[in-house]
Amino acid sequence: MTVNEVYERLLRDSISIYSKEGLLEKLQSGKKLKIKMGADPSRPDLHLGHSVVLRKLRMLQDLGHEIVFVIGDFTAMIGDPSGRSKTRVPLTFEQTRENSKSYLEQVVKILDPEKTTITYNSSWLAEMKFSDILELAGKYTLARILERDDFAKRYAEQAPIGLHEIFYPLMQGYDSVALQADVEVGGNDQTFNLLVGRELQRDYGQSPQEVITFPLLPGLDGVEKMSKSLDNYIGISEPAEIMYEKCMKVPDSLLDTYFKLTTDLDESEFSDLVKNDVRAAHFRYAEEIVRLYHGEDAIKAAAERYSNVAKGGVPDEMDSFELSVGMQVADALKDSGLAPSKGEARRLIQGGGVKLNGEKVADANAVFSEVGEYVLQKGKNKFAKIIVK
Repeated sequence: MTVNEVYERLLRDSISIYSKEGLLEKLQSGKKLKIKMGADPSRPDLHLGHSVVLRKLRMLQDLGHEIVFVIGDFTAMIGDPSGRSKTRVPLTFEQTRENSKSYLEQVVKILDPEKTTITYNSSWLAEMKFSDILELAGKYTLARILERDDFAKRYAEQAPIGLHEIFYPLMQGYDSVALQADVEVGGNDQTFNLLVGRELQRDYGQSPQEVITFPLLPGLDGVEKMSKSLDNYIGISEPAEIMYEKCMKVPDSLLDTYFKLTTDLDESEFSDLVKNDVRAAHFRYAEEIVRLYHGEDAIKAAAERYSNVAKGGVPDEMDSFELSVGMQVADALKDSGLAPSKGEARRLIQGGGVKLNGEKVADANAVFSEVGEYVLQKGKNKFAKIIVK
């Protein structure tokens, strides 16, 4: 794509650009731009929601610009207050570093690893002296911070706001100062933070970055934004068959949006299909996503597995886990990853959402009393083979 084609695509798909004239001037300047995107590793996996922005970065990367992916291992210890009605539970530095390991592997599924710089914001934030922090704090007023919708709402409701949360926009903004970024991209929920970075660069004598914000991809529930914590996501590192099945669950009303934001297809290739045969459009979407992240060869097996499971069958291939006689079914759900915790596993069983060899498990305290192989099922399409010894 040419510079003008990329610019037009950014105009089409973005929510806001600050500023359009400045961005076009920088893109046409012939200068190799430093383009920044940040992500806090509060959870270990990236999903298609992240890909909306990452895919735009790839277009800019293909024009020859440097992409800097900032892993917010330091800011994640606070947690972004954007859209939050209460203070996040703090993470330790060790937790953020552990979560970030998979980011390194997943980012290069979309970005060219040879043209991508991956850095941690602890590299500069952890090295700041208290005098540096006071200088940073002096660049912004409390009144401006409280203009932010989520802070203003919490303040009006007399809900607690930690002083450390107020520092979050300044810390994220300082990332742009430390990197001397030319452009920063992010979801439209990040607009306030991104613009803080633009203003801080002026305060520190730098040329202000251009800011591009993109729409948030709705999750599979069709209500909330895509999020692993809400279990409404399609992970970019998930197995092909799981990806395929989840793609078939995209709400009909959002399928057009998913095509536009997460695939390379031209609108002419899917628009009529979505309007006239939405089921066929789902299959087309599932194939395209599996092709992007797993390659052409993975499509057939994923489609066959989906067809089998949709008919009430059990897939031929599934992950296997070994347990000992006497262990609870709830343990198997947790150990196999079908449930995030034993407590949640017990709730799934009590809600009737768990089967063992096709039979619903009714007792939350049920145990494996005999040696053998069992098929553990959560919901309609999540399976694990349990080998009891």
